[in-house]
Amino acid sequence: MWTSAYRDPIVLPNPGTVAAPARPSRVHQDRTLAAMRNGSIPGARGRVRPLTLLGDAALAAPCREVTEFGPELAALVEDLFATMYAARGVGLAANQVGLDLRVFVYDCPDDEDVRHLGHLVNPRLVTADGLLFRGPEGCLSLPGLEAGVERHDRAVVEGFTVAGEPVTVEGTGFFARCLQHECDHLDGRLYVDHLTGRRRRKVLRQAARAPWNRGRAAGIEQV
Repeated sequence: MWTSAYRDPIVLPNPGTVAAPARPSRVHQDRTLAAMRNGSIPGARGRVRPLTLLGDAALAAPCREVTEFGPELAALVEDLFATMYAARGVGLAANQVGLDLRVFVYDCPDDEDVRHLGHLVNPRLVTADGLLFRGPEGCLSLPGLEAGVERHDRAVVEGFTVAGEPVTVEGTGFFARCLQHECDHLDGRLYVDHLTGRRRRKVLRQAARAPWNRGRAAGIEQV
């Protein structure tokens, strides 16, 4: 996942004031890549895998649960981090590199610019509540495109670490959006699946004409 530095809130009764989340800056991303390479954050031992793109069957089907926790799973998590950082993203799910496993990684700030870094195996979105916002959202599987997507500004996800230890992750603001986005991936949903009418048609037309989609447009819904 990646997203821009603004959002347009849906009007709700007494919604209060909510800060706009900022997409990580290029300087921040460059420093993150340097930290990954020197081994101070995950991904240093991983390899960058090719990303699956809109129209690939791997993105449209629910992923299966992980049943074996061991070196192969740990290596996959490293690869996901390496791939996410190389693509300058803030979240990445396993089916975005073609593997139908319920795993995702993230390195994402919240609205207070607090950094959240981690991974989840067999995650389950247990709560999505709070204010509902329509904010710009992008995806590494639709490079260069974005659209306003409605998400709750608080999310709680339960899952496991690569060691099989249970973990609960709570996010607000931008990070809540990231958690919901990545959980959607593992259920075979993309952010475009939340769009309807003209807004959906616009994104699909842009995707069909995108440079990365040349020669493979048959896999994208035509409008």
